[in-house]
Amino acid sequence: MIFMSKSKKWLIAFLLASTLGGEASYKLVKTIPVPGEGGFWDYLYADTPNRRLYVSHGTEVNVLNLDTHEIVGKIPNTNGVHGIAVADSLNRGFISDGRDNQVTIFDLRTLATIRTVKTGTNPDGILFDAYSNRVFTFNGRSHDVTALSAETGDVVGTVPLGGKPEFPASDSKGNAYVNLEDQNQLVRFDPRTLEIKNRWPLAPCESPSGLAIDIVGRRLFSVCENKIMAVVDADNGKVITTLPTGAGTDAAAFDPEKKLAFASNGRDATLTVIQQSSNDSYHVVQNVKTSPGARTMAVDLKTHTVYLSDADFGETPAPTADVPHPRPKIIPGTFKLLVVSNGDDSR
Repeated sequence: MIFMSKSKKWLIAFLLASTLGGEASYKLVKTIPVPGEGGFWDYLYADTPNRRLYVSHGTEVNVLNLDTHEIVGKIPNTNGVHGIAVADSLNRGFISDGRDNQVTIFDLRTLATIRTVKTGTNPDGILFDAYSNRVFTFNGRSHDVTALSAETGDVVGTVPLGGKPEFPASDSKGNAYVNLEDQNQLVRFDPRTLEIKNRWPLAPCESPSGLAIDIVGRRLFSVCENKIMAVVDADNGKVITTLPTGAGTDAAAFDPEKKLAFASNGRDATLTVIQQSSNDSYHVVQNVKTSPGARTMAVDLKTHTVYLSDADFGETPAPTADVPHPRPKIIPGTFKLLVVSNGDDSR
């Protein structure tokens, strides 16, 4: 048996981290004002191959160039927009319109609407799965999944979930995953047969929301209301480990080249950056200061830049019987993107 001093162990860990991309050094480098009066926002989607960033915003989706950060267009009439999914091979994009209980299908090149399709009630998360060539909406109020053909837009089936779905993920190999917020569960289903394969408990995770996947390493990353990220084996559902994050976490992301997992913490105004040293070994390397309310994000896998949506907030209204826990009012005209980079960003 070989014994090593603590200093040698630290050196080996440091060299390993350097080999995998090094300790993170992210910082908030700029903000980008986004016009429009819509106060509500939810997910972002970074289409790295086509160099576009799709940003949900009230009743429209703002579209930015990922290289110049210029606004290149918008997709209107997406009432209560939550999420965006993209099928590059089909030149199609898909938007979940929560308040209209529908999906808007649009042309990636022109941003023109092709058609709308009715779904379950309050579609929230949305996912394109290349394995089945289908799009899935995860419906918050009807507690189910609507499956659509990505080619035609026609509804091909429904998956009852038995709980409130949050963010989904796919391994593009025959497995789709979604967190059930009110059940503290992770569900795996077959995107072709639409059969549920597993319901995995996520304890000690409570109220899971955001979900990301390391397809190669077969790991899922669920962020939870009790300020932790649960790392889960994508094949057997075992919780490998948990990492501390922050309050108000809503989104998770994974950068496969840098081996970094992210959690955006809206109430703490931080972005937790977690280094993956191996499939079963992780540690927090940073809690980057962002701004209050920055709870959702997307990662450009070319530049490794993280984008977060936010706005400025005014006073919180007094509680009422109908709204016992009111949110602070959003100041009109203050919607923006935060750009968090691990290098100099001069754009």
